[in-house]
Amino acid sequence: MNSQEIKNLTQKGESETLEFKSSLSDWRAILETISAFANTKGGKILIGVEKTGNIKGITIGKRTIEDIANKITRNTDPKIYPSIKAKKINDKKIIIIEVEESTKSKPVFAFDRVYKRIGRTNQRLTSEKIRILIQESQKTYWDEQISKEAKKEDIDWNFVKEIFIPLYEETSNKKIVGRPSQVLESLGCTQDNKITNAGILLFGKNPQEYFRKAYIALARYRGKDVSVERLDYKEFTGNLFRQITKCNDFIIDHIAVMSRLQPGKVRREDIPEYGRFSIRELITNAVCHRDYSDQGSKVIIKMFDNKIEFYNPGGLPKGITPKNITEKQYSRNPIIAGVLAKVEYIEELGEGWDKIIREHKTHPLKPKLPLLKADKYSILVTLFSSKDKFGKERRIELTPRQKKVLTYLKREGRITTSLCAGLLKVSSDTALRELTKLIQLEMITRKGRGKGVHYTLR
Repeated sequence: MNSQEIKNLTQKGESETLEFKSSLSDWRAILETISAFANTKGGKILIGVEKTGNIKGITIGKRTIEDIANKITRNTDPKIYPSIKAKKINDKKIIIIEVEESTKSKPVFAFDRVYKRIGRTNQRLTSEKIRILIQESQKTYWDEQISKEAKKEDIDWNFVKEIFIPLYEETSNKKIVGRPSQVLESLGCTQDNKITNAGILLFGKNPQEYFRKAYIALARYRGKDVSVERLDYKEFTGNLFRQITKCNDFIIDHIAVMSRLQPGKVRREDIPEYGRFSIRELITNAVCHRDYSDQGSKVIIKMFDNKIEFYNPGGLPKGITPKNITEKQYSRNPIIAGVLAKVEYIEELGEGWDKIIREHKTHPLKPKLPLLKADKYSILVTLFSSKDKFGKERRIELTPRQKKVLTYLKREGRITTSLCAGLLKVSSDTALRELTKLIQLEMITRKGRGKGVHYTLR
């Protein structure tokens, strides 16, 4: 710190991270502050500065700094080794003791007592509050813990090199420098050449080998509740990227898409019964924020005629409620959340819920807002269909095959019967029937003659 920076500090006055001492005589108070800073956010002690911020100065001898360091180490437990420097301001000498927060060894005692910084004062902690501080300091997120049985060979390095890193480069708009192993270490997916739980879930060849219930189960029903016929049951496994993508594709393929003509426009407007962003965000939230330490449960999604339910184990943390979830942020698995955010699989900074609400409010059919229910064990989010609000407008419900053909046409521009058969993995006759149906729906057009017959988007 230079002279001007020190003057700026003295002008700001004492705070949660700054304290002034006029002399070295009050050693007990100085040690109490060191304990308080180490147990809170860290801070600086300026010795030779009065409470008003006036720089008084002190006498500093040859052994002054050494004596200060010895007194600190003798009277703190665990021993603290702060930065101690002498500075000269306008011919007056001061000492700056800079204390870092002790992130791995709280509580820090001074004279066999524990202090915490509250505002501009040091508060001595009771035995009960000391126990709470110990619990908080020992908290380790599940996803950053080392997976004891996993080895580097369990990582799908082809996926890392051929899919993840190119996607990372594309979304970050920068070239990734370093080996794939270094990339994973920088993301917190490995530590000291050991695989973390996050590393296995995000990049493992078979995460379910280690975490049996780490997958998405989806059931699709005919009707409005589970008492009626179940049409489908799917389990989406593999790493989290693949689970999210496959599950999202399945849901999108099985929701109704409605079409209507807009006044003054030639092209029809396609309106899905659910917001597509909301679906993907809720799938990603479920796998990202679930409690993986609970291996007796899994992410469950249920699709009905009038709603989709997203259930994940692990309730909302203390201080977060269904009412304030759009205002406050939390992450049960911060490494997983961070990696997914880097490649835009999930929204950062708690913006996901805001965008879900915004999508509902701007949806042409104004569907009912999502319903969130939570307790300390689980979270249930329900999206409501907007099919009943489409009124008399023309409604088109496409089959998964038809959606696949339209997706191909949007990407490639044209398709033939033989290409369609290969795309859908069906016979030429079946492919022709699907193409004919799309023509009848006025969504594609047949062009050319003989061997030159092909189809394009209408």
